[in-house]
Amino acid sequence: MKYRPLMILGAGSDVGKSILVAALCRIFRQEGLRVAPFKAQNMALNSFITPEGGEMGRAQVVQAQAAGLTPHVDMNPILLKPSSAVGCQVIVHGKVYGNLQARDYYEHKPKLIRKVMASYRRLAAAYDLIILEGAGSAVELNLKANDLVNFSMAKRAKAAVLLVADIDRGGVFAATIGTYHLLSAKERQLLQGFIINKFRGDRSLFDQGVQIIEQRTKKRVVGVVPFIPDLRLPQEDSVALDRKMTQAGGPAADTLQIGVIRLPHISNYTDFDPLEQEPGVALRYLNHHDSLDHLDLIILPGTKNTIADLRYLQETGLAAQIVAFAQAGGRVLGICGGFQMLGQEVRDPLGVEGPVARAPGLNLLPVVTTMAGEKTTTQVTGRFLELPSQPAIQGYEIHMGVTAAKGEGRPVCRFDQGREGTTPHLDGWTRPDGRIWGTYLHGLFDSDPFRRDWLAALRRDRGLAGGEAASAPFEQFQEEQFDRLAAVVRQHLDLAFLKQIVIPDKPK
Repeated sequence: MKYRPLMILGAGSDVGKSILVAALCRIFRQEGLRVAPFKAQNMALNSFITPEGGEMGRAQVVQAQAAGLTPHVDMNPILLKPSSAVGCQVIVHGKVYGNLQARDYYEHKPKLIRKVMASYRRLAAAYDLIILEGAGSAVELNLKANDLVNFSMAKRAKAAVLLVADIDRGGVFAATIGTYHLLSAKERQLLQGFIINKFRGDRSLFDQGVQIIEQRTKKRVVGVVPFIPDLRLPQEDSVALDRKMTQAGGPAADTLQIGVIRLPHISNYTDFDPLEQEPGVALRYLNHHDSLDHLDLIILPGTKNTIADLRYLQETGLAAQIVAFAQAGGRVLGICGGFQMLGQEVRDPLGVEGPVARAPGLNLLPVVTTMAGEKTTTQVTGRFLELPSQPAIQGYEIHMGVTAAKGEGRPVCRFDQGREGTTPHLDGWTRPDGRIWGTYLHGLFDSDPFRRDWLAALRRDRGLAGGEAASAPFEQFQEEQFDRLAAVVRQHLDLAFLKQIVIPDKPK
């Protein structure tokens, strides 16, 4: 049976749309439906490479995993990766479409709508139920004329719409009732009800609030979902990263202290989620206001603009602090753009990242990076060469640069397999002492054998006892989180009502 699509829209940004879509994907999968997620247009610097070599947003990857599916770019046909305050790299069907300013992007809308609908129709033909996600607020009046992802998509898909509001931030009546009164008559017809998200405390205290919303809008409050503490699922937006920074704890004895530099254009910070689940590891995100003292390892993460973020490090004094840390015997790891920063120089003769043609690196590795015109996007498997066990690794490459060694050292990874058409190759570089190294591999820490052996080696290097009992396999941990999320949402949503609004009309 083909079901009416269900769309989750928001009264604002960061109200929990992505997580609720993941929850519903898992719930309807548990109900026996073939369900798939869809977001017409996503803006994020956290991305993923599919087995076919296509690039898509991490939120739809998480939702696909909740649905038990292999991620595909049709689930996120347009990905916008901000490269400046007013410009983005536009990814369409997994490939670079171009670098566009915001005003120019809208000129491409007719063509992009066709791309979006082609993806949606393919998914709708293959699955019983599609759960769509909107972006930001569904009623940004100045943006509605060019909307691709909110009510315009709901109308094209003829979706049943639920609007999510975050009660934890306050103003839930303005968010729900106010949004309702900004909707057109057609939009009100599509809207089936509200979800109040992130509620804390005694649910009965909001009974009157539910009555007020329902009386003022004549729409159902489908559920009041509680705040779920310590839910550990990958999130992709900068707001989630800001929360990680404010929640960071201080040093503790017998704990590995790992600091990730919070670059202005940081990308793929979900690389480090597996480290946050490890016992005996304290991972913190740091900027130029924070001290690097007491760290056992500094990680320079990926970035959408390597040269701009190098300048940030140098202008804020962080570059000098990182170099001093390394010279004092500290360990430093760079991933993708962070790997490029560790080198002697980053060159951009084609202006891939902007007008700056070259920038000096931190000079911690004898490598030089040249930005290329074509992006490398591929999944790989292989071995990590810097541990005696040479543990298995897997992940994905996603970068514009080509990095060449110019001095002593050795590669750190051997990639044996990628997607069709790729060949085995070596990756990354380390100095002879092995304390500073870099790689292009995203998703490295998802590899359980590598993560276990590498953390054990770090603990031995610091002289820490214990820590040999690693966490559960990361995939198993994520599955447990999906089931926990689904159980909570199932308990607090009117599932019977949801089934009712997605069952197709009976033939007359």
